[in-house]
Amino acid sequence: MSKRKKHNLQWIKETLELKEDHNWKSKPGTRIFVAGRGALRFDVPSNWHFELDTKSFRFLDKEPPNDDCRLEASFNLLPPGNWADFPLVRLLKQTVRDEKRNVVERGEFIQFKRQTARIVWTQIKFIDPQENREAYSRICIGLGSGVQCLITFDYWVDDAERLIPVWDTVMESLVLGLYIRDPRTGLAFPD
Repeated sequence: MSKRKKHNLQWIKETLELKEDHNWKSKPGTRIFVAGRGALRFDVPSNWHFELDTKSFRFLDKEPPNDDCRLEASFNLLPPGNWADFPLVRLLKQTVRDEKRNVVERGEFIQFKRQTARIVWTQIKFIDPQENREAYSRICIGLGSGVQCLITFDYWVDDAERLIPVWDTVMESLVLGLYIRDPRTGLAFPD
């Protein structure tokens, strides 16, 4: 019997040419971000800078150090089970209560469903300690089709008018667990 080596798996960024009759659709000025063959999918501005981390994906409005915001996303594949009653709102409320930044305002909790996913998000306003400047942080937790995601969006209060539509696009386009058979065509199959 042979022993299997443990692999240190890392993300692979790949750009493919789409077929002419592909099914990918996004708003003008955005591109579609897909992770885990469709475990996590949403639209982001097409000109934003993309960075990989060991457990997350970051989108910045400009290359660092000139960036003014950070959209970060991660996902986990869940073990089989009934996750329908998992208390997402309570988890997010606890996350906000445990926030270590200098929070000066907490927003309401927004909940919605999309296909098999339940999604909840909220916003906090805090004082950035390095710049002594007000900033917002939006925090989203999604659960559905065997996938759990966390999406955060930090930006300066001064940039809210410009950046809130970015968050709205991410929330409107967020899909969990719609796996892609062939990325060149965009054909998906449900969980």
